[in-house]
Amino acid sequence: MTKNMGANFRNINTYANRGMTLEADIKASNDYYLINDKAVIYKKPTPITISKVNYPSRREAVIKEGYFRTPSTTDYNGIYKGKYIDFDAKETKLKTAFPLSNIHPHQIKHLNQIYKHGGIGFLIVRFTVLNKTFLLTIEDLIKFLDEYDRKSIPLSYFEENGYIIKDKYNPRVDYLEILDKLYFGGNV
Repeated sequence: MTKNMGANFRNINTYANRGMTLEADIKASNDYYLINDKAVIYKKPTPITISKVNYPSRREAVIKEGYFRTPSTTDYNGIYKGKYIDFDAKETKLKTAFPLSNIHPHQIKHLNQIYKHGGIGFLIVRFTVLNKTFLLTIEDLIKFLDEYDRKSIPLSYFEENGYIIKDKYNPRVDYLEILDKLYFGGNV
């Protein structure tokens, strides 16, 4: 065995900081859940109306102008163990807080409506510089908004009230593991 081969084996087991965005990690996780018949969860399409298209040829059509029909609600929805789930994924490069400006009021209202009707609503927030990913339930987000008048949620609130999602190989962002503990009888 050569010296370089040992270095290559060490790299195989390194899953953190893969250069993937949170969205790509969630897509890979959702694909894993679907393939393994654990859950059916999809990214919602953004509601856009196309108003101008350039047709140099049928195969080379280019969208030149479009607009958002309605504000989108959240990024992901689906079903897990008979429960409807709905969530949004956000990233921040800040080390100490997550800006509330990254969450739109209509998204919070939507997640709260899901919760009121018996569904599961939450945020997945990644602090990219720290390589920490948290699940924050809509209940804990609403609690924060009711109790504090701030423009950001401090990292300490995520650490105390959120649930850390550990880096894994597959699924990359195993948020179902946390949902099992919170809503289906497991231990947190």
